[in-house]
Amino acid sequence: MKVAIVHDELVRRGGAEQVVLSMHKAYPDAPIYTLCYNADTTYPEFKKANVITSWFQKIGNNEKLVKALFFPFAMLAMRSMKLEGFDVVLISTTHCAKYIRVDKGTTVITYCHTPFRLAWRPWSYENIMKKNWLVRNVFLLVAAMLKQFDKLAARRSDYYLTNAIGMKEAIEEAYKPRREVTIINPSVKLQNFYLAQQVKDYYLVVSRLEPYKKVDLVIDAFNSMPDKKLVIVGKGSMEKDLKARANTNISFLNSLGADELARLYAEAKAFLFPQHEDYGITPLEAAASGRPVIAYGKGGVLDTMIPWNISTAQATALFFKEQTMAAVSHAIDKFEHLYFDPAFIRQHAQRFSENIFIKKIQRFVQSVIPGYFVFPERLTTHPVAYDVVEQSQ
Repeated sequence: MKVAIVHDELVRRGGAEQVVLSMHKAYPDAPIYTLCYNADTTYPEFKKANVITSWFQKIGNNEKLVKALFFPFAMLAMRSMKLEGFDVVLISTTHCAKYIRVDKGTTVITYCHTPFRLAWRPWSYENIMKKNWLVRNVFLLVAAMLKQFDKLAARRSDYYLTNAIGMKEAIEEAYKPRREVTIINPSVKLQNFYLAQQVKDYYLVVSRLEPYKKVDLVIDAFNSMPDKKLVIVGKGSMEKDLKARANTNISFLNSLGADELARLYAEAKAFLFPQHEDYGITPLEAAASGRPVIAYGKGGVLDTMIPWNISTAQATALFFKEQTMAAVSHAIDKFEHLYFDPAFIRQHAQRFSENIFIKKIQRFVQSVIPGYFVFPERLTTHPVAYDVVEQSQ
């Protein structure tokens, strides 16, 4: 069985790119087709893969240009790529990977992280919605056009996979797929994280510094609690503004190595997650380090975290209900009087191991391509009953 992997673009380090790396481990001989690729700004493991880019690579290979030239250049570039001779095309996408063309008879399986935000939730771009009438309405007009293109491209998929219950519902509402969407939770790389012998006195945020990440709420909360320390790891368009906003008890770091980041996770009092994410891999990275999460109780954390209710002995997170500074501050005050079990938290994270994710992907593929059986590291032609893919609880 010949498999190809397709991803939107490989120019950043995020949860979607980690999913693609896991897909690559499931099918190590499969080429990875993508809009553009920058080996310096994404995960170094991609250097070992056969990455094939579109003509957009000649224009640019960074996130800023992808966003600026998405309509229409990125769309056209991805549409220009024709994948021939493959039995299965495994797509990982939020935006343009679904524009790829394939042979008639090729089975297309799309792992959709979320319906394209610009097309389906343009109002969530708060910085643009605050612009003048002309800019705002031109933006909404382009978004409406993209919505129609996105809907048409989505019809090429034979099967849909996604990361969480909320995204299953969003995909079914947006794209009306022919078959039920299957949930396969993304994994956390457990081997990269560990339990520390001693926890220090700082709280931790690991996030891109963009408006929708709501890091400003955490900064405001810690500005009101000067006796508590906060470490923020990340880069983004709001970096300068957030640094100017922060008091001296808040420090910023970026471009960390894997070992240094793992240490920060392991030694933090707790991990803060104020945003509403479709999934969110960083809370699981905190859990793999045995550290509790203080999170806004919406979105993907409902799939990955066990919230504190009565006992912390079997909980991994403390949720707050509103995205306000007051709610964040109140949650931190409450956390100071609770004890979470690091060993239990780490054990919970093991449910989201990469090996489990890889096996579920392989089993799903073998279930829709009759006659193929996945056996250690290779494919053989042998019929097998499908072991139903279950969502990790």
